[in-house]
Amino acid sequence: MLQELKNKDMRVVGLKQTIRSIQAGKAKQVFLAKDVDKYIEDMVTEECHRHGLSIIYIDTMEELGKACGISLGAATAAILKE
Repeated sequence: MLQELKNKDMRVVGLKQTIRSIQAGKAKQVFLAKDVDKYIEDMVTEECHRHGLSIIYIDTMEELGKACGISLGAATAAILKE
């Protein structure tokens, strides 16, 4: 599943883009780093719960960023529906 995050056309990275994709019904899988601030975790968890999506937790923002193919850490990311 993490390999799908490398495809730039089928994923979004970052809090705002992830929340937007969830709210628009475009996200099929959400990833959240375990070391994010509490308010980010709460926001993503609430939106996922509201839209019936599960969350895959990644140990660190650095690890999630690498999985997305970016040089920065990422708090959250989502794989988009086709």
